[in-house]
Amino acid sequence: PKPWPRLMGCQNVKFIRWRWNLIRKKTRKHAYLDGLAAEQQVAAHYQKRGYQLKHTRWRGAGGEIDLILFHSDVWVFVEVKRARDHASAASRLNRSQIQRMFQTAEEFCQTFAQGQLCDMRFDLALVNAVADVEILENALYSD
Repeated sequence: PKPWPRLMGCQNVKFIRWRWNLIRKKTRKHAYLDGLAAEQQVAAHYQKRGYQLKHTRWRGAGGEIDLILFHSDVWVFVEVKRARDHASAASRLNRSQIQRMFQTAEEFCQTFAQGQLCDMRFDLALVNAVADVEILENALYSD
């Protein structure tokens, strides 16, 4: 018997689609769990440096912010990217993601009395395949 079913007939096509969807679900779940692990590593990295972790995956109307920390009267909003190497991780951030992050941070700060006048900083945290963390402080800015 052949290890792979023939591509003839409706049942074999259904099997192939079922198998492909199963693989896709597993890879999406794997990516999700990798992202969570990277965020936890970055949060621990900041906490070792004296930052207070206030929120993880804070969701507003405009989007989601991976980590929100507080340190020396400054709110630090962190986007975490994970990839094989730090350069690949950095390349995964695009302009529309940055804009959504700014809008979501503004929405977060509106919950305080000083509103958008609160001190904010936007960092990019890069995590590579061997779990090395690189923090680029104040890396994100608006044009």
